[in-house]
Amino acid sequence: MLYFDHNATHPISATAKRVWLAAVEKFLANASSPHRLGQRAESALDDARGRLAKLLGCSAEEIVFTSGATESANTVLAQFDEKLVSAIEHPCVMEPSRGAGMIPVASSGVMDAAWLIAELSRHRPALVAVMAANNETGVLQPWQDALALCHKAEVPFFCDAAQWIGKQPAKGLGACDFVCGCAHKFGGPQGVGFLKCPRDFSPLLCGGPQENGRRAGTENAAGILAMVAALEEREAAMSTIAARAAWRDDFERELISALPGAKVMGAEVERLWNTSSVIMPEQPDCRRRWVVVMDKLGFAVSTGSACASGKEKPSHVLTAMNIPPNAAGRALRFSAGLETTSNDWARLLEGVKSAAREMGCE
Repeated sequence: MLYFDHNATHPISATAKRVWLAAVEKFLANASSPHRLGQRAESALDDARGRLAKLLGCSAEEIVFTSGATESANTVLAQFDEKLVSAIEHPCVMEPSRGAGMIPVASSGVMDAAWLIAELSRHRPALVAVMAANNETGVLQPWQDALALCHKAEVPFFCDAAQWIGKQPAKGLGACDFVCGCAHKFGGPQGVGFLKCPRDFSPLLCGGPQENGRRAGTENAAGILAMVAALEEREAAMSTIAARAAWRDDFERELISALPGAKVMGAEVERLWNTSSVIMPEQPDCRRRWVVVMDKLGFAVSTGSACASGKEKPSHVLTAMNIPPNAAGRALRFSAGLETTSNDWARLLEGVKSAAREMGCE
């Protein structure tokens, strides 16, 4: 099976696995325990906290380790009543923000900065949330501009950077009031993440005094150390992303040439180098799903929504981009990792062509 679903979960890297196994053996004690083994685990966590803070460009005291981006986002959003969030946020932001104001996006999938400027001139919300990069389309969002607008208006700014981190340089994200990320999006283990937040911040999970009173519960020392090691590895490989983006671009160009009815989402704007979201051509039998056929052919890819059957709602991301439901139902997302090769992209292209023949689209 050729894996092209890294935006959902990136397989754990060899480096992260090695660090995790070593940490399980070496840091076996609870970091809150007073004995030397506990102090050793606490020291390892402090070191990891400092290394992560350096990558983000913030203070180590602002880092809270969590179970992932969902917990981190819920922790932030629970603190604020009146919120503005972009219309393409991940469900971990959208669901806790029901009833919030929605910042529209252009048909390209980029947040409408002019709308936000006008809204902040009329009204001051308690929080603004804009993701760094969209998980479905890979479209990069102007989070730096949104941050500057919010600081000018004295409004706290929250950035879900789960898809950005590990694929784009993390430096600068520490300037945001709140930032969340999770390890399994960039080669770390599942079930661990972080939140960058102020020191005087109320916890969502209450109990013990861990994480300076901002997140109760015994820290996952092995997972945290593996997460930071994986991110450092990804940061060291940032010089290769231009070449990797070219592989993706070649794939899209040849795909459109082979299947003229296909359309790449966000092709006209900056996107994550690893992500290609494509509305596939209409097929004669709407009951057949592209993702199922691709899986049968040996390719693990993702989809935005089911074919327009009335059983599933279209992707809210594609809806915000004004994609009709029947077209949104034909969306496929291909997302690579650092281990993905140019040959893998070439094999994927042949797989999509084979699927198109099987679907009767050629």
